[in-house]
Parts: sequence; structure tokens; C-alpha cells
Amino acid sequence: MSPLMLRLIERARLPVVDDLCLDDFLVGASKARVQVLLFFSGDGQNRLETGDVAVVLPELLSHFFPRLRGAVIAPDAEEGLRARLHAYVSPSLVVMRGREPVGVLPKIWDWADYIAKIEGFLDPSAPALAGPKRPQVEISFSGGA
Repeated sequence: MSPLMLRLIERARLPVVDDLCLDDFLVGASKARVQVLLFFSGDGQNRLETGDVAVVLPELLSHFFPRLRGAVIAPDAEEGLRARLHAYVSPSLVVMRGREPVGVLPKIWDWADYIAKIEGFLDPSAPALAGPKRPQVEISFSGGA
């Protein structure tokens, strides 16, 4: 993990979660009646905006305290969790309600946009992100000569 990410984790006291402990973390947050903000840093992939998002993340958590709890996705777990959490770009912040993602904020945003988007994602009526869609048309072949 990069020195930047290690400093973020230490200073903001953020847990690092992976595919083995993510669900336990999400269930614990849900029991505490808070939503979660997960950070996909793309650490180690030389992403210029990762540092910017790392600076903004603690400020967002402070702004939305106590409604939002943060965590960093372990770099080696990112690829395996991307599809489940709809985080296809790094860096990304993912807002979770329980075990369901309700919003993804890829790259860096203006402060006012972060505030407006996250407020919307924290709304109890905000829908969870839908999973990948299945094909709308199926083609079948019948044997015929």
C-alpha cells in the first residue's frame, strides 16, 4: 500500500476491508444505522486523482458525521469487488446502504457536487443500484434441415 494510503488510513482511522470482511463491516454499520462510504483507490496503479480523493474523503466523513462511516477497499480486493459494487473506475467512492450500493462517485468532484450527490444517496428512498442487466432478447435455434 502506498505511503499516501497508509497516512489516510492512520489519520482518518479508516478500516481496510476486503472480500472476506466487507459484509461483516456493512452489517455492523447497518446495525448502527449508518451508511458506508467505501474508497476504491486504485492504489499502486499511478492514478493522479487518488491523492485528491484521499484528501476529500475525511472531509466528507466529517461533514456527514454521524450518518456516514468510511472504509478503504484493500488494493488486492478491488478487482474482485468492482462488479458487485459498481466501481469500475479508480478512484471511486461508493455509498452503501446495508449490503447494497446506492451510488458511485468516480474520480474527483467539486465539493458542492459531492455534498448534493451524497445527500441524495443517504435519502432512505434512494434506490439501490441495479445489477448487470440480462439480455433482453434470447435467440434459440431449432434443429431443422
